[in-house]
Amino acid sequence: MKTMKSQIQVVLVLLGVILCSTAFLSAQTTASATAPETGATPATATTTAPPQLQTRYPRYKIGSGDSFDVNFELSPEFNQTVTVQPDGFITLRGVGDINVAGQTVPELAQTLKTAYSKILNDPQIVIMLKDFEKPYFIADGQVGHPGKYDLRGDVTVTEAVAIAGGFTEAARHSQVLLFRRVSDEWMEAKIINVKKMLKDGNLHEDLHLHPGDMVVVPKNTMSKIARYIPSSSMGAFTQFGKF
Repeated sequence: MKTMKSQIQVVLVLLGVILCSTAFLSAQTTASATAPETGATPATATTTAPPQLQTRYPRYKIGSGDSFDVNFELSPEFNQTVTVQPDGFITLRGVGDINVAGQTVPELAQTLKTAYSKILNDPQIVIMLKDFEKPYFIADGQVGHPGKYDLRGDVTVTEAVAIAGGFTEAARHSQVLLFRRVSDEWMEAKIINVKKMLKDGNLHEDLHLHPGDMVVVPKNTMSKIARYIPSSSMGAFTQFGKF
């Protein structure tokens, strides 16, 4: 009997040691995982920020067909009016051809100043746009009047939908798409839940449009399948949906 009690005591002691060791190892693992490391950061700790649309109030960028005056404050003999060619180049008096497509007006002024610095001492240049593409946005999909609209002032996504005639009955308010071109080959896209935004009274996601933006309102699910269901059976379909 005493032998059996001794064996039981030994087993209990061993179990206690095992449990203590397990707890110690678990604590060490947790501490290692949570404590900051002074060495290289593990690859798993690196997070990739979600893509964001570009900032508000962008500067106009020069494009083909635009024309502008180039005025020299100290050397008026170089004053000229130039037009951007289809390939993005302009021809300047005294310096030749320069590619200016995609530049803002301040960037263009600096480009011309650098070019004329080869023949003039500290040229002072003023750029005045004459003929250029007016800012616009496009509204498409399930809006009252899809089309191209002038972008006048500060316009948000919901305001753009209103300008285009508002949502139609087939509109999917929860997945309005905003497309923004960032290069010749890429566009940014963002899904905006206008339905939830208006319901909550939170206009945080009511993004402001940039020139050239496109707002697309897709069809809702019911409008997509409605043409496949006879109108006489819609009542039965609706009643079925209540169960």
